[in-house]
Amino acid sequence: MNLPKKLLLSVCVGITVSVSAQTSELPSEAKYLRDPMPESWQMTPETTQSLPTDDEWWHTFYDPMLDRLIAKTVENNFDVAAAVKRIDMARNVLKETEAGYFPTISLSGGYSHSQQSGALSKPVGPSSRSSSFSLGANMNWEIDLFGRIRANTNAQKAALNVARADYNAVMVSLCAKVATAYMELRVCQKQLAVNRAHISSQEKVVKITEARFEAELADMLDVTQARTVLYNTQSTLPGIQSKIRTLINTLSILVGEYPGALAEDLAVETALPGYNIAIDTGVPTDILRRRPDIQQAEMTLAQYAAQIGIAKKDFLPTLTLTGAIGTDARKAGDLFGEHSMSYSIAPQLSWTLFDGLARNYRVAEAKLQFEAAIDSYNLTVMNAVGEVDNALQEYDATLKSIELQEKVVEQSEKALRLAINLYKTGLTAFSNVVDGQMSWLTSQNQLVSLEGEALTSLITIYQALGGGWQSQEYHIK
Repeated sequence: MNLPKKLLLSVCVGITVSVSAQTSELPSEAKYLRDPMPESWQMTPETTQSLPTDDEWWHTFYDPMLDRLIAKTVENNFDVAAAVKRIDMARNVLKETEAGYFPTISLSGGYSHSQQSGALSKPVGPSSRSSSFSLGANMNWEIDLFGRIRANTNAQKAALNVARADYNAVMVSLCAKVATAYMELRVCQKQLAVNRAHISSQEKVVKITEARFEAELADMLDVTQARTVLYNTQSTLPGIQSKIRTLINTLSILVGEYPGALAEDLAVETALPGYNIAIDTGVPTDILRRRPDIQQAEMTLAQYAAQIGIAKKDFLPTLTLTGAIGTDARKAGDLFGEHSMSYSIAPQLSWTLFDGLARNYRVAEAKLQFEAAIDSYNLTVMNAVGEVDNALQEYDATLKSIELQEKVVEQSEKALRLAINLYKTGLTAFSNVVDGQMSWLTSQNQLVSLEGEALTSLITIYQALGGGWQSQEYHIK
């Protein structure tokens, strides 16, 4: 295989927190943000390849089954459904908050009939009866003159964006989980095929030793050693088959189906997808800002910044307008008569002047929450940088190991054939054949494992960069 010997990723990244999009006043605590991030990851000096920024990166493996599995996961997975519901709940809370811009209007209507005791008067007289009809409307409206409702709305917009970032995080994680489980399945199937091929080869060696024993050219020790190698390889098959079944069940659950539902489709052994993929998409300067965890941390900052604004609004007055209009009459036919209508209108300005410093403490608490969110954001960014760097290093090291392991497989196969030819002519002990058989099998399985590690390393790189899902518009206008 033609493997790249070196890999270089050079990315200039500068991440800034767009909290100002959510609130008109960015608190001074933003000075604690660590910006910019490291300018580049330097791996090796010779070859340059850029990492992907395109979505649906799994198409680069050119595996139709993997494409179908991820499509079904997006459609059926329960984690996805729960994330969508969390977005809907956050959107409803936002709409509920925005409803505060409008007045609350209620209607009422009724009929009353009463009798008053005549014994309460002096002298005692007959009781009196009365009845009336009423119809009215009431209105209560908080006029957002000082921005309290606007501040609450900004906080809920940020909360909705947090829920959207959570949804994208679920999508990115699920795509990576499905792809990783699928690659592990194909690795196990390839190892199963390798072991079966070796079993066929080892059976031929057993026949050679039995023939030499019958011809009195070898003793029974050679036969038992050959059979031991064969039985040892055969004993690995049930474990591999069990792991294959477990991985198929894992994939079934990820796509939202009962275990075993995909057994028929996935039981067909296919070749491993190509792991030496040219990642040729350009890298924008804000590559890591599409990571859902960074987006979520950023939107959480915006939410806490808005909470500071809400706490500060408590120092300002509240202006409300209350009104009522109605009609009352003894007879229903007189409800809309000339003298039956009544109304009231009452604007009210309320202002808390002293509350034992409770508002001051609420502002201080909101600022501390914002500072804690800044620390969480910085840690998230640092972890993101580390994850990308680790994934790149692992992929680069795995490619180098594959290149060397291919030579090991080639030489171990050659050594086994030489040992068998020498054994047939009686020029070497059978123990050399046994060593050759075990070495070739081990080295070939190790190569398959390394190829699988290269594939999962690629998946980790895509996931570390937040790739895999087409995010929707983030900021609510």
